[in-house]
Amino acid sequence: MIRRGVATMIRRTVATAIWAYAIWLLLTWTATAEQLVFGALLALAVGVALAPIGDVVAPWRLLDPRRIGSILWLLLVAVVRIVRANAGLAVRIWRPSRPLRSGMVIVPTALRTDGEIGALGLITSLIVDNQIVDVDRTHDVLQY
Repeated sequence: MIRRGVATMIRRTVATAIWAYAIWLLLTWTATAEQLVFGALLALAVGVALAPIGDVVAPWRLLDPRRIGSILWLLLVAVVRIVRANAGLAVRIWRPSRPLRSGMVIVPTALRTDGEIGALGLITSLIVDNQIVDVDRTHDVLQY
């Protein structure tokens, strides 16, 4: 029983440390030896500190062949929409005579977990013309 608990803590620590290190690399965007070593040590400390809190989705689950196609499709669609929204914003800035249309869009969603809704909010916030205003969990709708 104790071995199983230790194995669980090690798995949680490693998974959290890998996520923390990936975030460190994205935030610093530097590849010096000092940055890489410091980031690894910091990620390990974060992994050790957060492991007792609970499970985290292991980053190696992204390598599951069933998920790779969906992840690539999601990335492609998000990049296309980001470029299209930024181009539309640039046209609106260069031609300010175009009328502004404001309003709220209410979109039903089949998403239920906090992780799914969080991912949706994060991905759509990257697109310039979409911003989540509110999440109504009782009616399962997103209000933009």
